[in-house]
Amino acid sequence: MKKWQNILIQPELPLEDAISVLDKGGLRIALIVAENQRLMGTLTDGDIRRALLKHVRLDAPVKEVMCANPHVADIGWSKDKILSVMEDLELLQIPLLDTEGCVVGLETLHGLMERRTVENPVFLMAGGFGTRLQPLTNECPKPLLKVGDKPILELILESLAKAGFYRFFISTHYLPEMIREHFGDGSQWGVNIEYVHEEEPLGTGGALGLLPKDQIDSPLIMMNGDLLTTVNYRGLLDFHLEHNSVATMCVREYEHRVPYGVVQTDGTYIHSMEEKPVQKCFINAGIYVVSPELVSEVVAGERIDMPSLLEKQIDQDKKVSMFPVHEYWLDIGKMDDFKKAQKEVDLL
Repeated sequence: MKKWQNILIQPELPLEDAISVLDKGGLRIALIVAENQRLMGTLTDGDIRRALLKHVRLDAPVKEVMCANPHVADIGWSKDKILSVMEDLELLQIPLLDTEGCVVGLETLHGLMERRTVENPVFLMAGGFGTRLQPLTNECPKPLLKVGDKPILELILESLAKAGFYRFFISTHYLPEMIREHFGDGSQWGVNIEYVHEEEPLGTGGALGLLPKDQIDSPLIMMNGDLLTTVNYRGLLDFHLEHNSVATMCVREYEHRVPYGVVQTDGTYIHSMEEKPVQKCFINAGIYVVSPELVSEVVAGERIDMPSLLEKQIDQDKKVSMFPVHEYWLDIGKMDDFKKAQKEVDLL
């Protein structure tokens, strides 16, 4: 059982350490407290993502990015009143305070309500050749390579099923019969699986054209079949709907340290120098939310990758959002990544 005491942190704690507490706590919130556990603020996924978008330094104190005026509940409130307030305010968690403003507990929406299923469909891309993982993939599709004691794709499916998703589509191309044989109709995991097969590789975006359009009746979560992550899928959907975008791309902050001193010039004159600077950018994390509208636009048989498909939407002045992923994330593209996954499988 997750204990709320494990998510209490001090205001001066570096953001990087606070993120670790948030991820390990499993309650999707951290509580920033002063003496006697007096509540100063809260930290959620949204607070972290806003900080990442602003490139706030990971060594900055968490008090700089926390929500300083969170919604709270009185310890004397009934469960029904707490649930009513949480539903009205669309809260997933709410701290319980005593009369002195000190934290004495935490209520979660999940704990107050029965687990509900998520109607949004999920599309898992499992057709790649995995050439960079040869010879492991000579006779086994990459999504079926085992990390720990389970195939990569099974770990992905289980994480989504645990979050309440049950409508799955899987695209295949390379050794499709092995994937179909392993997963079947999905009943073993309490989900429903349908398959679409690419006779020729269509790219991640082109595979959308093979989906039964009449079944894509709500925003679709789309994900590469070689990723390991603990991303908050429900939070991703909420973010997508909140921003009213045609698509949302998950991104990951990437740091690269230039191994030389960088010189800034104006013509032949030097105006500044920086020794071995760190450059930051966002990279595509291989997870998307796609609107039914966009799915319907992809013609069956059209070959296109997701970045190109999204660039077309941007050129048409349609909104494409980005969702920073701060949770655990690993793209198993190379042998080193595969070996790393074996060591980190317990983090999932």
